[in-house]
Amino acid sequence: MNQPAQERATASRGPVSRALDAIERVGNRLPDPAILFLILMLATWAISALLSGVSFSEIDPRSGDPVVIRNLLSGASLTAFMATMVSTFVNFAPLGVVLVAMLGLGVAEHTGFINAVLRAILGVTPKMLLTPALIGVGILSHVAVDAGYVLVIPLGAVIFYAAGRHPLAGIAAAFAGVSGGFSATFFVPSSLDPMLAGLTQEAARIIAPEALVNPMNNYFFTTASTFLVVLVGWFLTDRVIEPRLQATVVDGDSGDMPTMDPLTPVEKRALWSALAAMGVAVVLFVLSLLPAGTPWAADPATLPASTHPLLAFSAPLMQSIVALIFLFFLIPGVVYGYVSGTVGSHRDIVQGMSKSMSGMGYYIVMAFFAAQFIYAFSQSNLGVLLAIKGANALQSMGLHMSLMVIGIVLLSGTVNLLIGSASAKWALIGAIMVPMMMQLGISPDLTQAAYRVGDSSTNIITPLMPYFPLIVVFCQKYVKSAGVGTLLALMLPFSVTLLVTWSLFLVGFWALGLPLGVGSSYGYPG
Repeated sequence: MNQPAQERATASRGPVSRALDAIERVGNRLPDPAILFLILMLATWAISALLSGVSFSEIDPRSGDPVVIRNLLSGASLTAFMATMVSTFVNFAPLGVVLVAMLGLGVAEHTGFINAVLRAILGVTPKMLLTPALIGVGILSHVAVDAGYVLVIPLGAVIFYAAGRHPLAGIAAAFAGVSGGFSATFFVPSSLDPMLAGLTQEAARIIAPEALVNPMNNYFFTTASTFLVVLVGWFLTDRVIEPRLQATVVDGDSGDMPTMDPLTPVEKRALWSALAAMGVAVVLFVLSLLPAGTPWAADPATLPASTHPLLAFSAPLMQSIVALIFLFFLIPGVVYGYVSGTVGSHRDIVQGMSKSMSGMGYYIVMAFFAAQFIYAFSQSNLGVLLAIKGANALQSMGLHMSLMVIGIVLLSGTVNLLIGSASAKWALIGAIMVPMMMQLGISPDLTQAAYRVGDSSTNIITPLMPYFPLIVVFCQKYVKSAGVGTLLALMLPFSVTLLVTWSLFLVGFWALGLPLGVGSSYGYPG
């Protein structure tokens, strides 16, 4: 297309599309994500040195003492940084999750199992329902902690491409479900529920030492939120995101792209054999969970009475999620390969694993710099200071209670742009906001719900979220020029819309008096 034609095409796009195009252009002019993390780390070092001599009145809820900014340019800090550089990278939580899960996924993809499953599903699923189904699966993936990032999101691209739709729209829809809807639960409580409830209970006991918070205190609200997230994501994907992507050419390696050819008799036989093997494995696994005292469970004596031993964070079951995902794809992938003839020996299986790892080189480089930045930001205490100052500013405004709740949503969403861990943010914000709101007559349950709305809504637009670089890599598989700006432009409509509609949804829940969850209340005392 010549330049005048390009200008006419741009002029014909609506104001929203033009604004997103501008965001994409500016975002893609940012340095490579790896270098961006390096720059942010150096900036953190410099700011920490400037503020290390300043006395702050804000109290750190973790220690009860005034916040102190650590000088990361001091000799002790620099030598500690060097001494821990390797362990910081190796222990970077998303790194192991991604690589181990991708080993099993790589085998299933290499042998053709995933392609066959998708072709079978797409053969019976109406094209118009792919978007809500994908978002719903993304929300359901929260049961398996972070599995959705390395499983659902890349499969979203594959499903959309195989159905003749733009793969980046599939990534956007899946990312919206997995991360944007992180606080929604599809009838099954997520692993996040007991963790947040435990932190909320500790914060509430600052005011009321006898306070108890049920791990399912937001269950009804988060379950209802599933339908909101699906509807919002469905509308935005089909009406805003995908039309805008019509001008974005898919220029990835065509050899890696899925096909929509009908399954051959051999492929059908291999697929049924693989699914049978998967079914046997799942049944055996479920049977191992049933006996009393199963080794998958945590010791009940070490847990609160309201926490199920299988769902506790210390339970071997919860610690084994990634390993189970690895086996969940490895077993049917191997069976499919041998039955269909795509695998001739164990060397083909190893080749599938090697192929999946070869595509993760760029992510590993970004993960190295991301881990170092997150370590530095955590050690500096800058995030703690910003969170506490924001909470104190919100308290000083003296707003109506409903506006205070929305203020918590906005504060949580803002802090989320700087601190990726949901537990770390709530440990900081909750210790201040929960007792403060209790004194204003708002229950810990409602405060926690407001935090969850803000935290989820901005997950998808912060490059500092540990999995954000991985999603950029997924985009580049289909559009080589994709960068941080591309992903930001894709996800910003979801973030803004969810922030507004979800906040109103929470206020509406409150106004109607609908229960937030099990044993929860809106007011304090309840």
